Amino acid sequence: MDNRALSLLIAAGLALGITTARADDDVKAGEAVFKRTCAVCHTVEAGKNKIGPSLFGVVGRKSGSIEGFKYSDAMKKADVTWSNETLDKYLTDPKGFVPGNRMTYAGLKKEADRKAVIDYLDTVK
Repeated sequence: MDNRALSLLIAAGLALGITTARADDDVKAGEAVFKRTCAVCHTVEAGKNKIGPSLFGVVGRKSGSIEGFKYSDAMKKADVTWSNETLDKYLTDPKGFVPGNRMTYAGLKKEADRKAVIDYLDTVK
């Protein structure tokens, strides 16, 4: 392998390492935001609900679908699959995204906080 190819390989490896570090930092930041703003009402433990449903495995799950949790009629009928995009819209304005839902939280206004929480929730499976 010549020096140029080796340099490119090292640069690519460093770039991947930096990307991974940033992603890990986003997840850690999201966990901190979750603990500060969401954990009062939600857990990320499978099968353990609080005032709100467990958010374990929420990314990819249908709204109002956890057995045994008493959802509002609005959430049961919302027919939303929770993705990064739908979670972002919901966390921005829960009452606006699913009118009539019971979540009393006004929304997570900072885009960076929402992204970090969603990145974190995407790892909780």
